[in-house]
Amino acid sequence: MPRIWAGIDAGKAHHHCVVVDVEGNRLYSKKVPNTETDILNLLAHVAGLADGHELTWATDLNQGGAALLIAVLTAHGQNVLYLPGRTVYTAARTYRGDAKTDAKDAWIIADQARMRRDLYPISISDEIATDLRLLCAHRTDLMTDRTRILNRLRATLLEYFPGLDAALDFAKSPAGLTLLTGYQDAASLRRMGVTRLSAWLRRRGYHRPERVAQAAVDAAHAQHTVLPGQSAAAVIVAKLATDVLRLTADAAEIEKRIEARLREHADAELLLSVPGFGPMLAAEFTAATGGSMTRFATADRLAGVAGLAPAPRDSGRISGNNHRPKRYDRRLLRACYLSAQVAAIWCPTSRAFYERKRGEGKSHTQAVLALARRRINVIWAMLRDRTTFQHPAAIAASTT
Repeated sequence: MPRIWAGIDAGKAHHHCVVVDVEGNRLYSKKVPNTETDILNLLAHVAGLADGHELTWATDLNQGGAALLIAVLTAHGQNVLYLPGRTVYTAARTYRGDAKTDAKDAWIIADQARMRRDLYPISISDEIATDLRLLCAHRTDLMTDRTRILNRLRATLLEYFPGLDAALDFAKSPAGLTLLTGYQDAASLRRMGVTRLSAWLRRRGYHRPERVAQAAVDAAHAQHTVLPGQSAAAVIVAKLATDVLRLTADAAEIEKRIEARLREHADAELLLSVPGFGPMLAAEFTAATGGSMTRFATADRLAGVAGLAPAPRDSGRISGNNHRPKRYDRRLLRACYLSAQVAAIWCPTSRAFYERKRGEGKSHTQAVLALARRRINVIWAMLRDRTTFQHPAAIAASTT
């Protein structure tokens, strides 16, 4: 039966589509705006070229600018395959010519889909998983901005008042950041004194702020030299402290929304029962997996996507040379790794497994990765059987 393949080099404003037949000949090539009407027109035209025969689509993006395209195609029952951009880049070097154009990339995508049998179809994440992906990405942006601004604040403070930076841990002290919004130099802190400064912080909602006030005033009494640029730096520090407090509040609000949305998912209670999984890591795991295990045929496939299945690099007489794969979902690896690291501290069973791997000569990172790989099998079985996590001791007692 004749078949055709449509390769799409996806973009933000436009996509380029190239259609090839079973021999690899180009049947169609066109640049298409990223609008619903144009995508529907493209679908109708390519379906006309297929003339009722089997039609397969392939694209190099599975979200972002390709989200509308994928949603339209899947809503009309089309088979859409995902060809990662790294694979397209590697495959392009095997084709003739050094030119790089959207049309050539689309043709390579279509040709690879025609020849390969190991590409996975794109499945649409459920609504809750999509919401969690967007919310978690926004939270990551907020925390990244907070860290950057906090580092800039400390660097500026070191320019004229290093003692205050050493006295207070601004990364963990909201009261210290609030203090900087009102008093940024040693002279003003000395004038306020511990009692008045404590009262000032207490009026702003901080309970027992005496320790912060005492540390700040002690640092002020230890420095009487006024350094060049202090007045300008103090204004900058006050503004940066305000920005850090705002970002902290925004991140806390987003975390509440993430947890509330996670609780609505069918897998929430199952994931939260696993040692090491809190609301944030459970939300990241749900977002990375699309909210369902249906896209992963086996636990081994899930481990491979998470980067927890080592890839062998054997050659000649060298064997057993295993490395982390180059292609994996970093969001999923992060959720699995951090949850395993927490479990190795607080869960006796995970701790025993971690200690055994350390006893075998593995480094901390290797032992945590091995634990994360073992936990993938447990999580897979839990989600498959719809059961919560049970410690081995509890299972043995119930069996007895």
